[in-house]
Amino acid sequence: MIGSLMMCVGTLLLLVGMLAGIAMGIQQDFTLAPAHAHLNLIGGVLLFVFGLYYRLMPAAGSTGLAKLQGTLHIVGAIVFPAGIALVVLKGTSFIAAPIAGSLIVITAMALFAVIVFRSARAKF
Repeated sequence: MIGSLMMCVGTLLLLVGMLAGIAMGIQQDFTLAPAHAHLNLIGGVLLFVFGLYYRLMPAAGSTGLAKLQGTLHIVGAIVFPAGIALVVLKGTSFIAAPIAGSLIVITAMALFAVIVFRSARAKF
């Protein structure tokens, strides 16, 4: 089920993000703070929330659209903060990576909105 996968990946990404935050704190170098924040929020928190929704609404989570949404969000949740880190560390010649990641994430969010509204409409 996509909900369980999202919760597991979200937990893993949040753990990685927290470890990165601790490493930044130890080194007193917060250069990658934007990547760290996006990894925690988009990768950890949002994935886990999506997973919870699909676990609470199993009919919504069993659709092909939910599987597409979950897959897109997992990919985007990795590409987006990694792209931010590339731009911060290597320069704007890598700007395509965070742009692509953000577009993937917003597409996944739009799909999630469709899924939620469809599920809510089915309950009325």
